[in-house]
Amino acid sequence: MINLKIMVGSISEKNSSKSFAHHIQKRYADTLQVTIIDLDLPLYNGDVDNDAKRPEKIQAFYKELESADAFMMITPEYNNSVSGVLKNAIDWASRSPHFPEKVGLIATTSMGMTGGARAYTHLHEILQRIPMHLLPGNEILVSRIHQKINDEGVLTDQETIELVDSVIDAFIAHYHMVKA
Repeated sequence: MINLKIMVGSISEKNSSKSFAHHIQKRYADTLQVTIIDLDLPLYNGDVDNDAKRPEKIQAFYKELESADAFMMITPEYNNSVSGVLKNAIDWASRSPHFPEKVGLIATTSMGMTGGARAYTHLHEILQRIPMHLLPGNEILVSRIHQKINDEGVLTDQETIELVDSVIDAFIAHYHMVKA
């Protein structure tokens, strides 16, 4: 079973991206071991980015990275880009030897019509620089997310559920191809 760590670009429990991550965690529990990583991290600071000074939260974060087989990044689109929470986590993660060269998948959510397309493009560029083995040609961009998740945080839109199912299947196949 693939140990998938999800990095959600919001620390708010009521954020729709977090609800979407919980959907992934529940729906694919039979095929993926999914953990949502806590990204309530201090801002990246190179002055403390060494073994002697690294904050405890970052040490715990690095342990999460080390145990991962693959990563999924889910971000809301804020001001036409990636959320600051996710960008900060990636800045820390990119310094860890356990983040680069992993298999990755990107999903974006937006209350607007574009589904976070600009955030997706920016995040894709950032992760290619790491580098990561991103799933090619399969995008999860969820537009009008607030209309597709009910008050209990459950994804209810059948078209979106089917899209995510097909992308997760492709992601699992991509993971096994990269690791072969």
